[in-house]
Amino acid sequence: MPSMDVVSELEVYEVNHAVQNTTKEIATRFDFRGSQVDVTFNEKNKEIKLSAESDFQVEQVLAMLEAHMLKRKVDPQVLDPQKMEASGKFIHQIVKLKDGLDSDTAKKIVKLLKENGYKVQASIQGDKVRVSDKKRDALQAVMAFLREQQLGLPLQFNNFKD
Repeated sequence: MPSMDVVSELEVYEVNHAVQNTTKEIATRFDFRGSQVDVTFNEKNKEIKLSAESDFQVEQVLAMLEAHMLKRKVDPQVLDPQKMEASGKFIHQIVKLKDGLDSDTAKKIVKLLKENGYKVQASIQGDKVRVSDKKRDALQAVMAFLREQQLGLPLQFNNFKD
């Protein structure tokens, strides 16, 4: 029986490259010349720390980071910017990265499939949702349907078996 897994996985190395490219762009931009701007990526905690001398600069760095994420094919929905905090003469902002399906989102996916009349079997297995059906066309329809939904995080479909 054909099945697939619906997951939300973060490619950490691509995020790391996007942070490095953002740092390089900051060094070359005229509007950041002479000011201290810092972008650090903590892989362990899955968060990016933005520091600058003004909140406008922090917003600009966040926009540049989003642009570099798009270039690296990382969906910017994984970014969860927190509130800006002032410390001395610097403004800091922590941007948390969403990785994996939480239980609420997994339940929401199963509920959406049931409410919209899909006759597939959907089961939550840890941080993924396994969807199976007798026909692979039904699974492809589910994939198309879930791509259209705005769930707040990017979805990938893997482990497709016939």
